[in-house]
Amino acid sequence: MRAQIKLGRIAGIEIGLHYSWFLIGILIVFSLKDQFNTVNPDWSPALIWSIALVTAVLFFVALLLHELAHSLVAKSRGLRVRAITLFALGGVSQIESEAADAKSEFWIAIVGPLTSLIVGALCFGVERLAFPGAAAEPAPPVAALLVWLGRINVVLAFFNMIPGYPLDGGRVLRAIIWWIGGSQTRATKWASSTGQAVAFLFILYGLFGFFTGRNYQGLWLAFIGWFLLDASRSTSLQVEISSGLQGRRVADIMERDCALVEGHISLQDFVNEYVLRSGRRCFIVVQNNSLTGLITPNEVKKVPREEWPQTSVQSVMIPLKQLHVVTPDTPAVQALDLLTKQDVNQVPVVSDGHLVGIFSRGQVIRYLQAHAELGRS
Repeated sequence: MRAQIKLGRIAGIEIGLHYSWFLIGILIVFSLKDQFNTVNPDWSPALIWSIALVTAVLFFVALLLHELAHSLVAKSRGLRVRAITLFALGGVSQIESEAADAKSEFWIAIVGPLTSLIVGALCFGVERLAFPGAAAEPAPPVAALLVWLGRINVVLAFFNMIPGYPLDGGRVLRAIIWWIGGSQTRATKWASSTGQAVAFLFILYGLFGFFTGRNYQGLWLAFIGWFLLDASRSTSLQVEISSGLQGRRVADIMERDCALVEGHISLQDFVNEYVLRSGRRCFIVVQNNSLTGLITPNEVKKVPREEWPQTSVQSVMIPLKQLHVVTPDTPAVQALDLLTKQDVNQVPVVSDGHLVGIFSRGQVIRYLQAHAELGRS
């Protein structure tokens, strides 16, 4: 998940917000406003709104600490962490590779819930020390703020420890199964299956609650279950792909018959003579028999149709210097990770300075489909 709003860096890790975070932020503020107004009717509207807003901001900080704990432990274990993004359902640390062993996976996963539990305990501790008589009389605003933050962080810690992948508890479960059985792939499949079962329970319980009077609380729980189900299925698919590509190189999958196009022709001729006739989606751009770049329909779509006759292929292509390339000996899993990280569909395959093929997502899918069909036959 990519952040639309960049907030800065902590320990070299980019911190950002997804637009969906504002949805949960607004819901928290309005929910807290109603709660504080009900419990403390003598508070002024300005005070209620101020405390609700400050509490929501501090909850944001608590979520950030939770994800930052994951990221810092991952970095200490030699993994590269690109960014932390906070969104509607919490946060995600974008760790660019898997843990090398079960022990690292365990500590990376469990440190987040432990951090939330510590933050919750600190909030309760400060509230008890600073406001010892708050429980016997109407609580001061700061005490009410600390109690709410303490409760929500404890709930967050226990919720994340539910053994449903990709929640932290599911990752802890995967680490334990991995340590016992010695197979990361098998452990991920078991954790993913458990995650899907937990997600179905969330959905069923949420829908049951909605139809029995819990209204939007039930729908919210069902939505969380749907999110977990989608994430668990995606994880299961990733495991199948990684298993299918295990031991394979780029040379085993790449397309060797590369489609070439001269850079000087217009986009109109390119679409009519190359794209529509061949059905291909990726073309290598050459100029004087030298590789200069790559063009796909995505680059063409950025140019208004009425400008196609006057626009050359070379003017809109992706230049060679901006392309990420792989070699024929690059592991297929590593090349696919590159496509994902760079958010592209294909990369040129270069050997000794010469283009020898194209590696694309489409070829990976066709390769896996062919092997699955052969395996069933």
